Amino acid sequence: MTSSRRVQDRSKNKRIHYLEIVKEKWKILSKVLFLMELLKKETEMVIPLRSLDRYRKQLNLPKPHKITDFIRKCPKLFELYKDQRGTLWCGMTKEAEDLLEEEERLIEEQSTKAVEYVTRILMMSVDKRIQLDKIAHFRRDFGLPIEFRTKWVNQYPQHFRVEKSKDGVEFLELVNWNPAWAITELEKRTLGLNDGIGREPGIISLPFPLKFPPNYKKVYRHGGKIEHFQKRSYLSPYAAARELKAGSLEFDKRAVAVMHELLSFTIEKRLVTDHLTHFRRELVMPQKLMRLLLKHFGIFYVSERGKRFSVFLTEAYEGSELIEKCPLLLWKEKVLSFIGYRGKKKEVPTFSDLSDMEERDIIEEKDIIEGDTEMEDTCADFEEEEIMGGLDAVSPTNDDELEISHVCNSYKGTS
Repeated sequence: MTSSRRVQDRSKNKRIHYLEIVKEKWKILSKVLFLMELLKKETEMVIPLRSLDRYRKQLNLPKPHKITDFIRKCPKLFELYKDQRGTLWCGMTKEAEDLLEEEERLIEEQSTKAVEYVTRILMMSVDKRIQLDKIAHFRRDFGLPIEFRTKWVNQYPQHFRVEKSKDGVEFLELVNWNPAWAITELEKRTLGLNDGIGREPGIISLPFPLKFPPNYKKVYRHGGKIEHFQKRSYLSPYAAARELKAGSLEFDKRAVAVMHELLSFTIEKRLVTDHLTHFRRELVMPQKLMRLLLKHFGIFYVSERGKRFSVFLTEAYEGSELIEKCPLLLWKEKVLSFIGYRGKKKEVPTFSDLSDMEERDIIEEKDIIEGDTEMEDTCADFEEEEIMGGLDAVSPTNDDELEISHVCNSYKGTS
């Protein structure tokens, strides 16, 4: 099943169209969310257009594509202004500002669940601590706030704390083991258990839910391998796994259980595979993680579109729709509904009052953005999920039409 040298060769005939469409729509949204977060960090939520040039990589707008074209084609979210000196500025519409306020409220409402998931990741780790930078990769996947590293992690000392190593590396360390959380999402759904109190994490004998595309029998020739794998017992992700031998059947199946658990925690039931590889040592997973993901196609689906691959939890989807949508996922879909425009260019309005804009221009010349730690976190997050490859049409090349609407329409057509 995994004899080909390249992942693309292994999976090009095994693509699930409706999940590929899902990935495309979220890649489009990532560009918009990055710009919204960037503007949110500004004091007055406006930024000179020339300052956006340094973020071309995150916006996937390589030269000669114009950033102004992208902004003009999202008129429900972004606006362009011109001061009397001819300097272009970018800001958000009232609708976009309202959406950001709504997101803040939703993140706060979902914070209890986010704390639980972060704690459970620490509980699954071999040393009960993980480098803080690595967990930060999951920020958007778990619905964590922008100030995750600077504020949020210090608000729950009863669950975890930040510790610095001798060389200055920050780790998030488990404070208290919570037996109520030492139970997998699969056990909850299958056995109807609400918590793990009174049960020591140990051997699990539950099969993983499988979901294949209609043509899977033509592509795969498993024989009895799937049935044999499903019947095999495995160690709980929350049980001590230090003694497991790498490459053994027990080791591999526990790794599948860990990845299943992590994907169950996420908003979209999807992760960039790079994020998973960061945790191979801490969560006792194999070096050839991609091979394992591709091998267990009925449990996971790997999309190789773009510069970074994504892995889906197939059981969580019915066609291109998530079966269970949390409030933050519904919020993302709401933002996506604001993307799309067909029409002529509008004239850029000119500011009549320059007092505030001149002051902002002086501040911008000092490049304070470069020194903003939280903004660097945001850039790092979006670099993790490059919006390259398979989305050339997203980079605006036409003044009259917004090409990303084609993908959105395709997505709606598969619903």
